Amino acid sequence: MPKSVFYHAGCPVCVSAEQDILTLIPSEQVEVVHLGTDKSKVTEAEKAGVKSVPALVTPNGNVLHINFGASIEELK
Repeated sequence: MPKSVFYHAGCPVCVSAEQDILTLIPSEQVEVVHLGTDKSKVTEAEKAGVKSVPALVTPNGNVLHINFGASIEELK
């Protein structure tokens, strides 16, 4: 079964959202990607439709933007 992917940048808004996501979705069903430390994944996030973080990309490709921590442009 495909996983959801949770993208974040490590800011307090993102960390709080990550904790909530991992409470709602079992950790084996979600990949957490810290774009602040793994810049190589920024392009992947953009291709998935992520405009800002924190964001959750569901297995069927929907992008759920959660609050607003940083734009994808700021992470480049």
